[in-house]
Amino acid sequence: MDSGLEPVKENPIKEITTYTDSRDILAKARKQAKKNNFDDVFIADIDAHHVETESWRDIIMYIDDEVVRENAKEMVFHRSGTPPYGINGDLALRYQDVGGRIPHQAARSEKVDPEEMRGVHRDVILARRSYEAMGINKQVIFPTPMLFLGMHPQFDMEAILGKAYNRWLAEHILAKDENLKSMMFLPFNDPESALETIEEFGDTKGCVGFMVTSVRYKAVHHNHYMKVYRALEERGLPLGFHAGYYWQDPFMMQVNRFASMHALSFVWCNVVHSTNWVMNGMNERFPKLPVVWIESGLAWIPWLMQRLDHTYLMRSSEAPLLKKLPSEYIQDMYFSSQPMEMPHDLSILEMTFKMINAETQLCWCSDYPHWDMDVPSVIWDLPFLSEKAKKNILGENARRLYNLDVSDRFPNYQPPA
Repeated sequence: MDSGLEPVKENPIKEITTYTDSRDILAKARKQAKKNNFDDVFIADIDAHHVETESWRDIIMYIDDEVVRENAKEMVFHRSGTPPYGINGDLALRYQDVGGRIPHQAARSEKVDPEEMRGVHRDVILARRSYEAMGINKQVIFPTPMLFLGMHPQFDMEAILGKAYNRWLAEHILAKDENLKSMMFLPFNDPESALETIEEFGDTKGCVGFMVTSVRYKAVHHNHYMKVYRALEERGLPLGFHAGYYWQDPFMMQVNRFASMHALSFVWCNVVHSTNWVMNGMNERFPKLPVVWIESGLAWIPWLMQRLDHTYLMRSSEAPLLKKLPSEYIQDMYFSSQPMEMPHDLSILEMTFKMINAETQLCWCSDYPHWDMDVPSVIWDLPFLSEKAKKNILGENARRLYNLDVSDRFPNYQPPA
């Protein structure tokens, strides 16, 4: 789709600030896209972000609860401070920009001319700048501060804000750009509200599934979620578990460095949920429900496969629903690539890809604009992958997972042979 934006800039920049244009930040990625002829390759980014709190004044107007809405308006319009009303922040956010040395994510302050917007939201323009620079055809976007809502001390706030956000997102973002998609926010703390959310947004333009924020203490195998999973399975919509960090987790509070906590926390939440999912036979109970684990990297998956297989073979009576090894169920699920750990010995990564059936189950993602983002070349440049595997991971697996229509850009598209 021709967005009419100015060409991607390719001049090197000396310093990245909160005001730096995404096209400047991603200039090298655009050069790589041209070098590798990505214009002829279908590429899908299954995890990119925007900062929804920058539009919080608009989002809160979609809140159903009149009292909460009025409280939010009072806080947002007449007071200052962060996080805004309703959002439960994590103090670790203050460490993410490394003392101001990686500031771009701290605020998206790059200039957008009102003429450039042509009746679309600023976030649409910023998304276009990033996906065009990287050669991406379809991009699945998620909120950022709201990923903490699973730990909100007010039980009902996740559902109240989640539904308001979904309504705003559908109207102002997804309806305005065919290339932007989302797994809609699922208020998992309240199964009844989660089911209502699926019914309300399941047919929304741009909705390709539903996302659970993994930072929470909820047993994903509990019976009160069964109707939620059945509703997704019947609609053919995938379920995603999006990882995050939480320094206030009792385990993580023992760690005294942001880097250490970040390395562990993003993985640990999905380790726990995926273990419960597999060992309680959820794959058997919902065999047609695609599940994708997002933003935990890849290194944890072979470790978990081996740990669960080892235990299961000694205590299979404790997992009576399983008909095959836990690792085989894990190989049936989907995983996002970012942040893809790059060991000095690529044979380690090659073995990881082999163990998780990466050619059919791994989906590339950028995680832009986060500080540890990846570009498509991290997959394209891997020497142990065939061209078919590269194309599968960069786009075909996501097309199949999310049932993406690619005819606008590739009218004669055929899966990689």
